[in-house]
Amino acid sequence: MADNTDKKVDESWKEKAKIAPQAEQKQEKNDLPEADFKFFLTTLGMQAWIALGMVPNPINNKTEENINQAKFIIDTLEVLQQKTKGNLDKDEAELLEHLLYDLRLAFVDKTMKKG
Repeated sequence: MADNTDKKVDESWKEKAKIAPQAEQKQEKNDLPEADFKFFLTTLGMQAWIALGMVPNPINNKTEENINQAKFIIDTLEVLQQKTKGNLDKDEAELLEHLLYDLRLAFVDKTMKKG
């Protein structure tokens, strides 16, 4: 029978195997931006810019114009502004105000050119 006293077994792989799935989950969570109000506003704003034909659709990289959809999103942002008035921090309120201002100007410009 062979003497096993000289052999060293590396058991660290067990710990690495336990940690790997946790690290993958943490990485997946980090791939997503943190959900907050400013990110939500920016997302709606981007949808409006796409609907106005000012930004290409990131899915197909084509410029598509849908004035009705743009108006709906702008109206939705206006409702959010009214319903959250006095409940936003300074940065959030300014972002919403500037976003609405820019989108309204672009909307009027687009509709005046068509009319």
